[in-house]
Amino acid sequence: MERVAVRSRDIAIVGYDTETSTLEVAFRIGGVYEYSGVPEEVYRGLLQAPSQGVYFDRRVKHRYPYRKVH
Repeated sequence: MERVAVRSRDIAIVGYDTETSTLEVAFRIGGVYEYSGVPEEVYRGLLQAPSQGVYFDRRVKHRYPYRKVH
C-alpha cells in the first residue's frame, strides 16, 4: 500500500490498495483505520480535495465498513 502525507488539520497520512479497494487513514490525534470497498476515485478525490477532513466526513466516514488497525 502506498501512503501519502497530506496537509490536513485532522488527517496525517492516507493510503490506498487498488487490489483490495482499501483506504487507510491515519489521524493526527491517533488511530489508523482501514475502510473497505472504497472506489479509487474516492481516494483520488480525497487527495485532491481543498479540505481532506471535509471530504472524508462527506464521502468516506459512515459510508464504508471500517476497522481500527492501530
